[in-house]
Amino acid sequence: MHTAEVRIEVNLTVPNHGIGLWMLGAFVATFVGTRVITRLIRAGRGPFRDVQVGGTHVHHQVYGILAMLVAGAIEFAYRPDSPGVQVLAVLFGAGAALALDEYALWLHLEDVYWSREGRKSVDAAFLAVAVGLLLVAGFNPFSDAGSGTAAHLTFALVLLVNALMSAIAILKGKTATGVIGLLVSPVAMVACLRLAKPASPWARWRYPEGSRRAERALRRFPPGRRTRIDALKDFVGGVPRS
Repeated sequence: MHTAEVRIEVNLTVPNHGIGLWMLGAFVATFVGTRVITRLIRAGRGPFRDVQVGGTHVHHQVYGILAMLVAGAIEFAYRPDSPGVQVLAVLFGAGAALALDEYALWLHLEDVYWSREGRKSVDAAFLAVAVGLLLVAGFNPFSDAGSGTAAHLTFALVLLVNALMSAIAILKGKTATGVIGLLVSPVAMVACLRLAKPASPWARWRYPEGSRRAERALRRFPPGRRTRIDALKDFVGGVPRS
């Protein structure tokens, strides 16, 4: 009996065997590898070519979606122990990278991979890595709420307010900080309070044309504005077609 109690305590102390690291590592490695291969294909260099089946271009998001479906189905059905769970984490992370690398194609329902619209795929991948790093670091908005009805109600209220701030941030055109804010409340609060981007839904609803806030938003986010992160996206994803 004493041995069984010790074994349970150890299992609770190490619940996931570093699953987050396996998943994040597979995501980053697959995303970088995919971008290298697609850029070689674009340049006509190396042995790589687009996959054609019956005259149809099979995008790599197809393989990614299948990998995530297989990994999820096996995990839910069998709940494997180590090392099986690490294998599934790698499969899921790699599949997520393949799928998110063509996120813009989901959004626009056409092949915009090398266009400016296709840059949304790089944005999605960067955001996924940021969230993955926070999860690996232990950020958890659903941590211990304490005991008792009052503690649970307070915890639920805090979660609701945080979710509301994150939603406002996303509506203001700050998708990355809004999603990260779901895990880190101060980020959601700052993004919620700051000025909305001119083309965002919040600006359309709350900043009438010609108003002071609309003019401030245009000055803060002028058309064609580029930042250092945009240069990094060009380096990672390739310069888009105009």
